[in-house]
Formats: sequence, structure tokens, C-alpha cells
Amino acid sequence: MTSARKRIPLVHAPTPIERRRALDEIVGANVWIKRDDATGGAEAGNKVRKLEFLLADAIDRGAEVVITCGGLQSNHARATALSCARLGLRAVLYLRTSAPVPATEAVELTGNVLLDRLAGAELCFITPAEYRERGAIMEHARRELEAAGGAAYVIPEGGSNGLGSLGYVEAMREVRRQIDLGLCAGLEGSSDRRPRFDVVAHACGSGGTAAGVALGAARFEVARETWAFAVCDDRAYFEKTVARIAAESRGFDPSLPPLSHVAPGAEDPADTPERARLVIDDRAKGPAYGEMDEEQKRFLARVARKTGLVLDPVYTGKAMWGLARAVERGEIPAGANVLFIHTGGLPGLLAQGEELRGALH
Repeated sequence: MTSARKRIPLVHAPTPIERRRALDEIVGANVWIKRDDATGGAEAGNKVRKLEFLLADAIDRGAEVVITCGGLQSNHARATALSCARLGLRAVLYLRTSAPVPATEAVELTGNVLLDRLAGAELCFITPAEYRERGAIMEHARRELEAAGGAAYVIPEGGSNGLGSLGYVEAMREVRRQIDLGLCAGLEGSSDRRPRFDVVAHACGSGGTAAGVALGAARFEVARETWAFAVCDDRAYFEKTVARIAAESRGFDPSLPPLSHVAPGAEDPADTPERARLVIDDRAKGPAYGEMDEEQKRFLARVARKTGLVLDPVYTGKAMWGLARAVERGEIPAGANVLFIHTGGLPGLLAQGEELRGALH
């Protein structure tokens, strides 16, 4: 069972589940929000759940240095840097930036980068071409550090491997308890089944959260299916990636159900609860990773103004927009009961003020 894996308590759990009726009107469904933007303080977001398992493994292996990677405004890198500082570990972050690679002192100290520096992380900037070889680069750094006498541990992009994804299996166990305690008012069950959501929805950038949510939602009967809204790459890429991570996760916990990929809007007459149904939707990713189109920007601003819920332009804003479009197309039924996982990312929002200026009028 996942509970048998070593785990460091980093998350302020359970994170709340709340509902804002104005959001129901915007999306066209009944939306409950799992506030995983409140998993901690400055380190908050979905990555902290993965780090509970990954950093426990690093410490168990005697690591003194943790190496990981991400985009320049990576939420995962920021959460890793702050969590490492908390635990007395050194963090080395390989951050993707546009060529040419800037000197450290030339990088603007905004958003996640500012928090990385405050946490004392070592920042290593690499080009997009180098980033494609990030696994080899981080492994080379690990060997060099160990040759110099310091044990090092590599965490993949987004903390997305089988061990890290157990964090979201456990998050779904947490949601099940909240449902059973009546903390999702209005969620009804049938005569032969405990209350559950129709859909769990969230953003997908590296696949680990998607794997954990899909497996956990099925294992603990949280929802009929999971929708992961890709913010980069395409559906084929993520189906392959999530399948690999899910297989790794099931290696740690054989009680987890097998994963079943489902096309958006497809019917499954069998509706077999013993399989983890996952829909990957790649139509909300916008122009590029970290960029929104104008309609998405206006949507993000509308949600904030009508509901007070702040989403970010890299992950949650795109996912909520994608959810609304899926309801509009009829792929998710109007009035469906949806649990939306707010995965955080708000420090990165503060680095994109100028990009959003036009949507604020």
C-alpha cells in the first residue's frame, strides 16, 4: 500500500474543498475546487504532494544535494528549492530559458525565480536544445557531485515518476474522506454507491499528477473518470507518458487499478469502476507552454472578477478554460459534478503581468 512508503509530512492537509456558484455559471457544470494551491506557504501547489515521497526517498538514500529541472518559472523547481531548504538539503535547479543562456545576475528576479534565489538554490540555465537532454545532464551532474564526495539525488521534471505520483493517489484518499465526512455538500450518491464526482479535472504538464489522480480516483471511488488538460505537448505524448508513470506507481502499490485511456466524449457502457478512466484533452494548451491566447486571458480575468478565484496562465487557467469548453461541446454533460484540482502556480502569475495587461481592461 502507498501508506507503507516513506513519506515526509510537507503538505498542510487536508486542503479544503469549496464551491463558488458563480463559477458554476461560467463553466456550465457544478464545480467543487480542491484547493491544492493551499498545500503550504510559498512552496504551495501540487508538487509538494509528490515531494513528500521523493524527498523522503532522497534522505533515505543519504542524499545531501537534490537536482531537478523545469522552465524558468517552474513551480516544481520552486517547491523543491523551498522544501530542500526546510529539510537542510542543497538544491540544484536546471532551468530552461531562451538562448543565449543569461548570466545568473542578469535574470529578472520575479515570481518563482525570486523564490528559488531566496531559498539559496543553485540555478543552472540551459537552452531548449540542452533541455531536451535534461535527463543526461542531471545524471552527469549527479555523478560529478558524488565524485566530489557529496551524495546527490535526481528528481525528474515535475516530480513525475511512479514514486512522486503516489502523492496524488494519497490526495484522492484524502478527497474520499472529505466526501464521506459530508464536506462536499450537494454531492449525491446512488442507492448502491457512495457519493462520487462525475469528473476530476486538472492541468497536466508532466504527467505525474494525471497518473496519481486517475489511479487514486478509481481506487477510492472519487469519480467516474479523470480529465487531464495538457498545457504542452499533445495527447499521444501524454498517453504514453502517463501510462509509463502509472505502471511504475502500480509497481509500488499493486492494489491500484489498471489505467484505461478514453477519448474525449467517448462512451464506456461498461463503466467498470475497477479501471482508472483517463481522458487527456490537448485542445486547451494555447499557443505554447506558458502562453495563453487572448480568449484564454479574458477567461482567466473573468473568473477572478466574478468569483475571486485566481488561476495562473500556465496551468490552472488553461485547465479551467478547457473544462468550460468540454462542457460547451457536450463531452462533459452540462450540470455534471466536477472536482477541479487547483494545482497552484500563483508565483508564476506574478511574473506575467505585462502579458495579461490587455485582458484587464
